[in-house]
Amino acid sequence: MSKRIAVLVSGGGTNLQALIDAQGRGELRGGELALVVASKPGVYALERAARAGIPSRVIARADYPSAQAMTAAYVDCLQAEGIDLVVLAGFLTILTGEMVRAYPNAILNVHPALIPAFSGPGCYGLHVHEKALEYGVKVSGATVHFVSEECDGGPIVLQKAVDVLPSDTPETLQRRIMEQCEWQLLPRAVALFCQGRLQVEGRQVRILDGAD
Repeated sequence: MSKRIAVLVSGGGTNLQALIDAQGRGELRGGELALVVASKPGVYALERAARAGIPSRVIARADYPSAQAMTAAYVDCLQAEGIDLVVLAGFLTILTGEMVRAYPNAILNVHPALIPAFSGPGCYGLHVHEKALEYGVKVSGATVHFVSEECDGGPIVLQKAVDVLPSDTPETLQRRIMEQCEWQLLPRAVALFCQGRLQVEGRQVRILDGAD
């Protein structure tokens, strides 16, 4: 029985599109994109979901008295939809620990850097790439990790690096990391989870053998 996947979004949904495209190519074996939940109305990711025929919901922080109340609404929604895997794809709203406790080792996040570098509170979007360029690193990349209660601190599933070029701006580096790392790693990690091939042992994630 295939795993039901929910994708949480806050903006344009490029990583959501990478998952939709991967599903269209038959690469999400063992899983199906069942729900998209946006943290605010009107974001382009909702149009991507509609075009792909994926049901969507909006659960906005402004509609709840606290982050905890909002998180409870997310958990209730996901559990009511029978969701097995939660994917944070450019999701910029902070969820409280109730989400992690409801979905232990079943929430994947993609971060646009090689964790533990340039991660943690305040490291999101272009800020990550600005920090990487300011530091003068020669490589950067992306990380897919399980979500824990520590920001960007969960066990690492997959990583991929790209060279940082002397001519890079935060925008060009962001684009290269999205195209060459994020859009490849995230569908791969989702497929591995749905095939039961990710085994978490403390901080280590073992990838079990299977048919690729």
